Amino acid sequence: MIKLYDLSTNALIGEVTEAQFQFLLDNLEEESTDDQDYYLNQATLDMLEGAGGDPDLMAILRQGMGNREEMDIRWVRE
Repeated sequence: MIKLYDLSTNALIGEVTEAQFQFLLDNLEEESTDDQDYYLNQATLDMLEGAGGDPDLMAILRQGMGNREEMDIRWVRE
């Protein structure tokens, strides 16, 4: 499993499967090959959903975003 954390608070957002994580890797931009964080905003979440994002993954990300317009997340493979 891969754990997703809010980069600003270090709070756990949720755990995602390998397939859900691969979807994020395929659809989000990485700054380098060892990059372990991603910037998300409401438009990005809408894009991911439109690209076929798993409903459980989208729920985790939307819940983590809450009322904010944007956030950075980091991931840890455990």
